[in-house]
Formats: sequence, C-alpha cells, structure tokens
Amino acid sequence: MSKLIQDNCRDTILDSINEGVFTVDLGWKITAFNRAAEQITGVSRDEAIGRVCCEVFRASICETACPLRQTMRTGKPIINATAHIINEAGERLPIRMSTALLKDESDEIIGGVETFQDLTRIEQLQKELGARHTFEDIIGRSSAMQSLFKLLPQVAESDSTVLVEGKSGTGKELVAQAIHNLSGRKGRFIAVNCGALPDSLLESELFGYKAGAFTDARKDKPGLFALADGGTILLDEIGDISPAMQVRLLRVLQEQVIAPLGGIEPVKVNIRVVAATNKNLSGLVQSGSFREDLFYRVRVIHLKLPSLRERREDIPLLLDHFVGKFNRLQGKDIPGVSDEVLARLMEYDYLGNVRELENIIEQAFVLCRGELIQLHHLPPELRPSDSERGDSHPASLRAMEKLLITEALSRHRGNRRRAAADLGIDASTLYRKIKAFDIWPPGTDGRTATI
Repeated sequence: MSKLIQDNCRDTILDSINEGVFTVDLGWKITAFNRAAEQITGVSRDEAIGRVCCEVFRASICETACPLRQTMRTGKPIINATAHIINEAGERLPIRMSTALLKDESDEIIGGVETFQDLTRIEQLQKELGARHTFEDIIGRSSAMQSLFKLLPQVAESDSTVLVEGKSGTGKELVAQAIHNLSGRKGRFIAVNCGALPDSLLESELFGYKAGAFTDARKDKPGLFALADGGTILLDEIGDISPAMQVRLLRVLQEQVIAPLGGIEPVKVNIRVVAATNKNLSGLVQSGSFREDLFYRVRVIHLKLPSLRERREDIPLLLDHFVGKFNRLQGKDIPGVSDEVLARLMEYDYLGNVRELENIIEQAFVLCRGELIQLHHLPPELRPSDSERGDSHPASLRAMEKLLITEALSRHRGNRRRAAADLGIDASTLYRKIKAFDIWPPGTDGRTATI
C-alpha cells in the first residue's frame, strides 16, 4: 500500500474520533492532526502539521510539565492529565489529555501521540451546579446548609442582633459577612475576636479613646464601633468577654451609643451587631458567667452552624472548591483527589471543621507533584496504618456511602423519606441501599422504620 493511501486511511480513522488527536516526531513537530483537534484549537490541519506542538497549543504546562515530554522521557503513558490551552481566538480552554509513545514496525520510538478533550462544557456544568450550592462564599448541598441559604436573606433585611453559634472552623465569620453583604448597609464590615484581647485592650479597641485618657493616649483614636458606623460589626467569641465588658456591651445594644475612654459625651452609632461563639451561651448563662439580659439582647436571631461531620455530604463540594482555589493561588493544574483520598476524607472527624479540611488540601498541594492528590500527600494522621494498606478503595468507598446513609437516617430518626431528601436521592433508591448495606434505622428492627 502506498504511503499516500496509508496517510489517507490514517486521517480518516483519526477524523472519526471525537477527541482531539495529534502526533509528533522526535523533534516535537506535529505529523498528524485530526478534525476534532482542528475544532478545539481553531487551527487547521495544514497550519498545524510541521509546526512544533507548543506553538499550536500554547498550553499552561508546555514549558514546565508537558505530559507528552514526560512520556517520551520515561516511556510511560500519562492518563487524564489536565491543563489549559489558548485557542486561535485567544480563549483559554480547559482540557483533559492522555499520551503514549509512537513506534514503527520494528518497535523503534519515532515520536508520541496525544489525545485531548475540551472540558469547557463540563466546567460550565460544574459552575452551574456549584452556583446552586454556593451562597456568598458559603458552600453546601446538605439540607442544613440549604436551609441556612434560604434564611440568610430574610435575616439580612432586618437590623436585629444575630447570634451565630458553631464550632471553630465552621464558617461563622463567612455567615456574618454574608448578612452584611445582603443587608444593603452602606458602612463597613468589621470583625473583632473578643477572645484574643485582654479586657483593657478590648475596651479601647471597641470604644476608642480621647487624648489624655491614659499615659500614651496622645491623640484621639476612634474605636471599632465608631468605624463600623452605618455597617456591621462581628463580635467573635463573645462568650469569652468579662462581666465588666458585658455591662458596657449591653448599653451599646440597648441604646446604640458608645462612650470612648476619657470622653464625656456619649456618641450615637448606627451599627448592626452579629455575635459569634463556639461555646454554649445558654449554658454560660446558667452557670452565671454570662449575663442573662445580654444573652437575650444578643440572641434576637439565632443561627446554629453544623459541624463538618454533621454534613459529610458537603465534603466533595468543599474539596472541589479548595482544589480550584489552590490551583489558582499556586498556578497548578491538579485535577482533584484520588478515590482513596476521597474515602479517607469522608470518614475523618474534622475537629477543626471546614478550616481543617482546607489546611489538609493546602498541605497536599505543597507535596503533590503528580496528577491527583494521593494518600501519601495527606498529613500523617490521615494516612492508612499498615493493617489498612491492604484494603482496596472500592471497599472504602462502599463504607463511605454506608456511613453517609447511616448518619442521615440517624439525623432523621429513621424517617427514610426525610433522609432520602437530605441525601438528594429518591426514597426507593435509599430503600435499596439500606437493604444492600444491611442498614436499619436507629431504634427499629428493619420492619418498622418510619416512611
């Protein structure tokens, strides 16, 4: 068969493939370029053939971490690497690519072949999905977070004081910021950690002082309440303030006035107060360490944020968010985490909640040099022990699914319909999974579960 006929056959076969395909010789010059490659890049076959591949693709990894170059160097194929290319119109396109060696009849390496897929549509769908599960930088698809998303605009419309309770790292400041952003208040949003400052310093920070109020007070200094005038102030860790400071704060909430240290006349302020705590404030009232009258002033509207282990179904969404964030910050193209890592992160108990998960992914980005984040990129406490190393990840993923279903049933006291809605699946699907995993709702024998 003549070379011309061979080339025509090759082009016909390549053009029938939906993914972009191109081949290069040992000098990195393109020797074949199919129709899908033309459509994705906007470069015609005639223009591409004979040019060095990096001139055509202008990919984000061409100069530093080219998968085809790695395959040519090691002889090992690369599967599903991700990157971005710049097409002929100057648009930045996300792609997924795989590479392999190209050999002749005598098994000599004569170049390489790369297939690539345009992920633009997939990325758009992911953004649309993320938009439905994201609200003012707060992320969650769980029923608890969706309920919060519905409530926040109504809370923001009023000027009532809000108490946000939740463990450290659950996102209390994000909620306070969202309330301010949605409120339409023209002033600033200011956050202050009441637990991080001694009483005397906290007082001067909040209320400000007049020149001469104390030895080093050479000129007036406005406090944070004054700076937040017309806006919102977050009093984080309000449960840590002293009884004396509680009295001063009560006056601000009751009368909307402040008295700077060394000042004579009270100053009127227009502020929205959001208080936050990782403690049980009602318990502090009962123990006598927090004033009851201040408690009811602060707790006009009460929002309680769930811990991350109470909303494990949000972990994959949060992972996608943090992977995208650190890709942007560090200029990387890590596509995500392996199935083993996902299973491990789904069953971990996050004492530091969302903040701890973010720190875990940030460390993994520092250590990861490959395509996916693997178990050995995680902190030591998250890596499997020797006894666990033999377990396959499908079993771990199965255990992860069983854990999610069990926790949902527990939250809804065995009510399968509510648990299914919480998990975002049909009740009949949940019933099949209950039988498959041999799960029975708490307090039932499997025949009397609530429908």
